[in-house]
Amino acid sequence: MDLSKILNKEQLRSLRNAVLTPMSWAYGAGVWLRNTAFNIHLLPQEEFDVPVVSVGNITVGGTGKTPHVEYIINALCRRYNIAVLSRGYKRKTKGFILATDALTPRDIGDEPYQIYRKFNGLITLAVCENRRKGIRELLRINPDINLVLLDDAFQHRYVKPKVNIVLVDYNRPPYKDKLLPLGTLREPSNRLLRCDIVVVTKCPSDITPVNIRIMIRDLDLFPSQQLFFSSIRYADPLPVFPVPSPQLASFTWLTPDDTLLCVTGIANPKPLVRYLRQFEATVKVMRYDDHHFFTRSDFNDILKVFDKLEGRRKFIITTEKDAVRILNNPYYPPTMQGSIFYVPIKVGFLEQEGHNFLQELVNQIDANPS
Repeated sequence: MDLSKILNKEQLRSLRNAVLTPMSWAYGAGVWLRNTAFNIHLLPQEEFDVPVVSVGNITVGGTGKTPHVEYIINALCRRYNIAVLSRGYKRKTKGFILATDALTPRDIGDEPYQIYRKFNGLITLAVCENRRKGIRELLRINPDINLVLLDDAFQHRYVKPKVNIVLVDYNRPPYKDKLLPLGTLREPSNRLLRCDIVVVTKCPSDITPVNIRIMIRDLDLFPSQQLFFSSIRYADPLPVFPVPSPQLASFTWLTPDDTLLCVTGIANPKPLVRYLRQFEATVKVMRYDDHHFFTRSDFNDILKVFDKLEGRRKFIITTEKDAVRILNNPYYPPTMQGSIFYVPIKVGFLEQEGHNFLQELVNQIDANPS
């Protein structure tokens, strides 16, 4: 039965809340019991001799973990011998796997693969569901490692990191959200008080001091916690496949006669779509689930839509995370390799007087145990 045909939007919202609220309470009770078990040492936590930095969040997807991990690696890989450990979400393998050139996103996951491709030779990267086992194995393989970055590990409390970094999306502040499945919170918003550094990500370029003060007030962190603000910066498009003369070197080259087909398999494509619509071309969107592995049928559907688009010039635009999956996908038509581009993203931190994210992070990494 299609309830949207007999109920208005307000009635549908009330019904959804009535169904999901008890489930959200039950989920919250489970989270509380688990955290309490760790707090009273019924469940064990392990510390390591090398400093461990966890980069995570308290909401489901889309806070920018991967670009922030890359930002940290790029800044610190010459200061420390860095290992990166991820669960390898949606990979088709299990257990501990050390990243090598022979592997693909299906082996280690799209985000770890993206990081490995960028920093191959500068870091050691592995995936493992069991983070304690993963760290032990990394240190066995490379005893020179002196810094471990854990990707998406705030909820993985079996490892006790030296520095806990939690990212929150400026557009989805946790104090306005609700626990799963009613909202997107993986933990209650007050669990932010357990971390060392909070980064408010995806801030608008025109954020005002008033907006910053409101966020500081509403997050209500402890004085000992550090709070920073960052934004996502898009770069010029790059070809997904190596081509000798890319047809699109800058979005500023586009005209009203051009068309972009934006194809994404990420948690929140809206910022990218908004960015593309700043330019003169027409933008059409095809959205898939986060971490989606494209099938032959998917590419057939994409190319059918692409062929029907009007425009003097037409391009397929995707994200960097999607690009690594498409690049290694045997079903993408070779004849279309010159038409698909991805948009690189980088993190930039807002200037705050007396506050520097990297300096604060290094200070906490190098601090002697209390």
